[in-house]
Amino acid sequence: MKKIISLAVLILAIAAQGRAQKAEIYSPDGKAIKGYDPVAFFTQSKPVKGADSLSYSWNGATWLFSSRQNLQRFKADPAKYAPQYGGYCAYGTSQGHKAPTEVDTWTIVNNKLYLNYSQKVKAEWTKDEAGYIQKADKQWPQIKDKE
Repeated sequence: MKKIISLAVLILAIAAQGRAQKAEIYSPDGKAIKGYDPVAFFTQSKPVKGADSLSYSWNGATWLFSSRQNLQRFKADPAKYAPQYGGYCAYGTSQGHKAPTEVDTWTIVNNKLYLNYSQKVKAEWTKDEAGYIQKADKQWPQIKDKE
């Protein structure tokens, strides 16, 4: 019986991972940006953890905020604050695929938030942000709904 339960849990975990990659918004365990406040990147220039009590559902994901003011700002204009490419790795998107991200890899370019897979990938990204953004903008419509 334990083997059957373990197998069922493994199958559910794999299925959940597949859905996460198909989702337009990268939201491990249902929380966009791993529960960080998207507005804080702009207003405080750093990642700030959001609170479960200050949440908002948008574009198939739950977004958390560190203050009621940030929640209201996001509600007024989600596209202004949400990370580009659904929060998936900006460099990866420019290469034609979705990849997870870490919040400490963030950059703001032309008032838009971008995240990357790792600090190493971010270092590559910063070498030609404009070029990678141009490539990612072209790739995103084709890959946003794919695994």
